[in-house]
Amino acid sequence: MPELPEVETVRRGLEKLIIGARITKVTIPYPKVITGDSQAFTTGVLNAQFTAIDRRGKYLLLRLSNQHTIVSHLRMEGQYSVEPIDAAPRKHTEIIFELDGQRVLFYNDTRRFGRMVLTTTGHESIEAPSLAKLGKEPTEESLTLAYMVAVFSRSKKPVKSFLLDQNQIAGIGNIYADEVLWQSKIHPETPANQLSEVELAILRKNIILEMARAIAHHGTTVHSFSNIFGEVGQFQNELEAYGRVNQPCLRCGAMMVKIKVGQRGTTFCPVCQIKRG
Repeated sequence: MPELPEVETVRRGLEKLIIGARITKVTIPYPKVITGDSQAFTTGVLNAQFTAIDRRGKYLLLRLSNQHTIVSHLRMEGQYSVEPIDAAPRKHTEIIFELDGQRVLFYNDTRRFGRMVLTTTGHESIEAPSLAKLGKEPTEESLTLAYMVAVFSRSKKPVKSFLLDQNQIAGIGNIYADEVLWQSKIHPETPANQLSEVELAILRKNIILEMARAIAHHGTTVHSFSNIFGEVGQFQNELEAYGRVNQPCLRCGAMMVKIKVGQRGTTFCPVCQIKRG
């Protein structure tokens, strides 16, 4: 599933390509991509211009000139592409936005898990309730140490599972959870409420830095992620824990191991990341 850096990469690409473009026609080959009434969706976006592309956690917010916002979640393999107007839809193209300027915006999704909902701008959290539940963004300004101390102290969940809970911190998925725990020398099964304030400060620093680094490398491509220009991410070349099972730890040389934590594959160093609790 695309995580925050991948979604941010898509956001930046869309921002470059479709801001100011007007939607002249909408075709929905796979109506289930729309949460709610697909005809109302079409009516609500037709003849509107894209004015801004924002992001909240793993959600894209495509702002329109008519005070509507398309809330889009890519889920496992959703992808956007901008093509010439005569480009043929792909096998898994789920929605087609024809744009002025002889272009078309495709949303393609081989797994068909991605969803869009049309909301009123300013009321997204009401009309797309999952947005209201999201935790803090992993940035210096939003993810304060005081917030982390408060929320971690209330949970006995393994810290890996806690990091994957979008209601606590928005945007971290399996790849980056493994990475920041390795960097912080924290065992993934350590109960969240057993981390000290010093450990949380280190974890916070690594979360913020790792998200920024991954965004700078245009995200991670493990299976199928590509940006709106069809380019794969580059951060897979920088990974220090995820996917490195049976390879030497880059810090101590011990063999990295893989276990399941909350049904998610989890790679860590058994020497550097000592289990507690």
